[in-house]
Amino acid sequence: MRNEYLGGLAGNRLVSPSAERNKEPIAQLLKELLPEHGVVLEVSSGTGQHAVHFAQRMPYLTWQPSERDEGCLLSIARWVKDQGLTNVRAPLHLNVMDRPWPIRSAVAVVCLNMIHIAPWPAAEGLVSGASEILNPGGLLYLYGPFRRDGHHTAASNEAFDRQLRTQNPEWGVRNLEDVANYARSHGFGTPEVHEMPANNLSVVLRRQ
Repeated sequence: MRNEYLGGLAGNRLVSPSAERNKEPIAQLLKELLPEHGVVLEVSSGTGQHAVHFAQRMPYLTWQPSERDEGCLLSIARWVKDQGLTNVRAPLHLNVMDRPWPIRSAVAVVCLNMIHIAPWPAAEGLVSGASEILNPGGLLYLYGPFRRDGHHTAASNEAFDRQLRTQNPEWGVRNLEDVANYARSHGFGTPEVHEMPANNLSVVLRRQ
């Protein structure tokens, strides 16, 4: 289970302090980007805090959380049950490397803070999997720290990158251009980039 989830436990629900901090800035942007109806797949939903917050803020959408970690799947289910939400589906077990994904289509795929704490093939699996379930115009939304043109955007991100690579040499803050180039080869357009708090970026990739 990821280290950042150990920040707290409420009943059977995992609590991530960083998710609590960033859920509203992300929700504000997603409200501008997402359509007015349809199913949104969240990949690597973590504790479940994001899924329930987004569902509350955008009740006109159906949210499909997913995870590969069993402890997180239990936490997501508990968050959804405790909030009494009817526009959130039961969480799916999803490993981005597996094919086919256990969902046939979505209007958007949302993935927060995953690709830097996973090997690069996981980022490739995310992009290629999203390309298979999104129709033209559908969007892939990524959030987290990125390098730009091979350079870190802040000293804190550089320190974070070193910490990640110490934990696992296959992890690390990804170069935005590498992600964009791989996405382009799988039918996505030029990324739309939004500056976010704490030196993070929102990267929006639309299926062509």
